[in-house]
Amino acid sequence: MQSLSFFKKSMIILTLISFVNLLYPYQVLALEDYYSKSIYVYNLTEDKTELSLKANVPRKPASLVKIMTTLVALEHIENLSAYAPVDEASYYQAIEEGAAMAGYYPYEPTSFRDLLYGTMLPSGAESANSLAINVAGSKKTFIKWMNEKAEDLELKKTKFKSVDGMDQTGQVTTAKEIAMLLKEALKNGHFEAIFKRKDYLSTATNAHPSGVYMESTVFKKLREFYQDGFEILGGKSGTTFEAGLCWATLAEKDGKEYIVVVLGSELNDFNNRVEGQVLDTLKILSEL
Repeated sequence: MQSLSFFKKSMIILTLISFVNLLYPYQVLALEDYYSKSIYVYNLTEDKTELSLKANVPRKPASLVKIMTTLVALEHIENLSAYAPVDEASYYQAIEEGAAMAGYYPYEPTSFRDLLYGTMLPSGAESANSLAINVAGSKKTFIKWMNEKAEDLELKKTKFKSVDGMDQTGQVTTAKEIAMLLKEALKNGHFEAIFKRKDYLSTATNAHPSGVYMESTVFKKLREFYQDGFEILGGKSGTTFEAGLCWATLAEKDGKEYIVVVLGSELNDFNNRVEGQVLDTLKILSEL
């Protein structure tokens, strides 16, 4: 059989490249265009991937772990208004580790609702760990439930070692699996309400007669940036030196909802840093 001419071979290759780009238009982009090391964008309205860059590479999740913490807690809490005090040991451990805090004190008579909002909005470590202890009796049992939930959701590259997201050996996830976790969590009405909340005032106690006022770390940061043609509806941040700057957000654009997960934007200095996770998220949404 006569071999194909150079012209015919070239046309076949160009046709194949065009077909691949039609099927996977997001692959023409590169991580060099972003600060983050892994990116995954999911079209929630149309149930399809919009952008995937190293989205299946295992990375440390930082406080994005608290998405699972909150979801698992909600699946086990019968009464959100029930008494759930702040655990003393968890409080002092969070202080020692320099973790983010909601602002509660040891033994403060908070409710489950207070701890849930304290976990998600200001990313309070004392809230997340106290939540786990009040729900499951111990952090060890609660982490077991978190990993069982990950297995149920077929998050094969996700492994939890903590409830607050502080860096632990072996605690990993991927940008895509965080997106799939968030997709599932948003089906829970209580979770959705917390995730989309900009601020919250906790129950008044003797320690805080006016309650503890807290803001979403995502919405607080967004005050510094302009959103053009889209709206971020809710989000969760995660920040450690090992994990870098991470964001998981839900946004609306042109009548469609998108989950955007960015992991691993470099963090060298907490006080003087490039907000790569924010810049990447806004860039992605503006270009959809």
